[in-house]
Amino acid sequence: MLLPIVVGGIPVKPFESIDHVLESIYDHENSVIPGVAIAINPEKILKSLESEEVKNVLLDASIPYADGIGVVKAMEQKSGSKLSRIPGVQLWHAVIKKAAQTNNSAFLIGSKPEVIKKCSDRLVKETNITLAGVQDGYFSDEDALFEQIKISGANIVIVALGSPKQELFIKKCKKIHPNAFYMGVGGSFDVYVGNVKRAPDFWINLNLEWFYRLASEPSRIFRQYKLLKFLRLYLLKKL
Repeated sequence: MLLPIVVGGIPVKPFESIDHVLESIYDHENSVIPGVAIAINPEKILKSLESEEVKNVLLDASIPYADGIGVVKAMEQKSGSKLSRIPGVQLWHAVIKKAAQTNNSAFLIGSKPEVIKKCSDRLVKETNITLAGVQDGYFSDEDALFEQIKISGANIVIVALGSPKQELFIKKCKKIHPNAFYMGVGGSFDVYVGNVKRAPDFWINLNLEWFYRLASEPSRIFRQYKLLKFLRLYLLKKL
């Protein structure tokens, strides 16, 4: 059993790679293991310290993985071991590819209508995934969507509504359709269709993807400024 490392009160599992995470999503017969994967980054840790609701949502994850170099460094500080970051933008696509290879179906939710249409079309073309349903992020009847997901029998539900909205959606949907694997993916659909560019490998390998995004989107400076609190807690070993 993979023992989690607690960061800011949130247990995070020290996965070694994306393939390592997939072992917790698919069993030996390639059936989906019901659960919830949540990317844990410094921003979510800080939100959980301020909001009991957000904290409970993060604690509900069966697969809390480190998608944020700040969280990885905090885990390394506590464990004394070299650990890996698991990029959610790559993990969700690996989950879909594995689903296509093992006859598991997926339901996609979120983003703009034209983005999710382009995303779903490309996924089917590239992976041959069976899509149990597709719904953009502009829906008004949440309960009706929960019922639609249940009726679809989707094995995997991918939700791109931004955090913490997507995690709260998943928590409620799981009560209606418990026998599925859920994952919140933020803006990953936009990245997949090319509307948003990921950092070049050079920046990613240096763990500076956050800096590349900041340089590309200067408006993110206010969000990054808040992370100084995380840095302070890390330096004081209070995480």
